[in-house]
Amino acid sequence: MIKSVLRGFALATAMSAVAFAAAKNPTVGGAAMFDSRNIIENAVNSKDHTTLVAAVKAAGLVGTLEGKGPFTVFAPTNEAFAALPKGTVDMLLKPENKATLTKVLTCHVVAADAMAKTVAKMIKDDGGEHDIKTVGGCVLKAKESKGKITLTDENGGVSHVTIADVKQSNGVIHVVDKVLLPKM
Repeated sequence: MIKSVLRGFALATAMSAVAFAAAKNPTVGGAAMFDSRNIIENAVNSKDHTTLVAAVKAAGLVGTLEGKGPFTVFAPTNEAFAALPKGTVDMLLKPENKATLTKVLTCHVVAADAMAKTVAKMIKDDGGEHDIKTVGGCVLKAKESKGKITLTDENGGVSHVTIADVKQSNGVIHVVDKVLLPKM
């Protein structure tokens, strides 16, 4: 009897711990994000990131973003891609434009696990603006105002982090509202 009560207590405790752990990560695109899954395993479940997932597949970056990392991904929403000039996404997804698509996508990836608090500290330490070097060779200008982080791409386009600190097993995702474009 005592053993079954203890087993029941242990099971209830474990389930509470799982629920608590799941509650720490924000929901993205209507889907729970789990810090035990990698960037791709979580992204495919977000209804707000179907264009990003299609682009990552077209660029052949799935294996990379499933890898060990750590990575910080500034993940543009479907709305962010839709805001690009008409036909841009279709053009980028064509096989002959794979190099350009790869450049655009890798300008959203940093080879580090940078939580928003860390980025905000770097911004403060650098006097209000911090250069973030991406794996695609782009330099993003990060600023913070009223607890919100913005990123300016090499063309002057400004993107806002709308959901920060979505932990992954191989890094972190910050959802952004604009596609960050490299200087071409």
